[in-house]
Amino acid sequence: MNETIENDESQEIKNLSTLERIDGKYIWNEISSVLNFDKGIFYTIKELFIRPGKTVREFLMYDRKRLVKPIIFLIFSSLFFVISQQFFGFQTGAAPDNIDSVGVQKAFEWVGKNFGIVNIILGFFIGFWIRLFYLKSKFNIYEIFILVFFTIGVGNLIFTIFGIIEIGTGFDVNSLAYLVALLYSAWAIGNFFNKKSFWSYFKGLLAYIFGTTTGSILIFLVGILIDILNKSS
Repeated sequence: MNETIENDESQEIKNLSTLERIDGKYIWNEISSVLNFDKGIFYTIKELFIRPGKTVREFLMYDRKRLVKPIIFLIFSSLFFVISQQFFGFQTGAAPDNIDSVGVQKAFEWVGKNFGIVNIILGFFIGFWIRLFYLKSKFNIYEIFILVFFTIGVGNLIFTIFGIIEIGTGFDVNSLAYLVALLYSAWAIGNFFNKKSFWSYFKGLLAYIFGTTTGSILIFLVGILIDILNKSS
């Protein structure tokens, strides 16, 4: 009986393909494949920066192994932003100067301190506006959110880079960071749907602006609600 079991186990082992042994050479090859942008996080960042539309389309339709999964990429970029913000001490986002509401000021201060999280929330507003502007697109709302997650993730990296530049140089580059993130997002969205159409990029620009504006309105409403609660207490 025992001999039969051992024979079966031996046969199963023979049927398994032998993997490469984990040694110094294996570890070096794995590190090199990442640093050479063959796959993983560095490959994902590179591809999203130079050809975002094509990269996301290929992820949706052909190959989902080389890129980091969109939600993981978004979480990674958000954590990277938050850690960098805590370490370097830069701030992103500020309340308009002509607003006297204490509640609105507090709401925008919270946004500035938690911008990585807020950016994820803004992504949902942007996604819904993209859906409205591209109703005739073959992509469904879930696939659109995949595009948004990747785009917002790169946006987090852009804000992180400019935040570090601001700390290093002393210059206020907040507005420039917003402009670069806006232009990148418009390019990524337009390139995803129709890279040869001007209107595709224009609609991508509007979707991003309307999405972030919707989020800003929500922040104002939260601030006003804070004022009302403070007055009633």
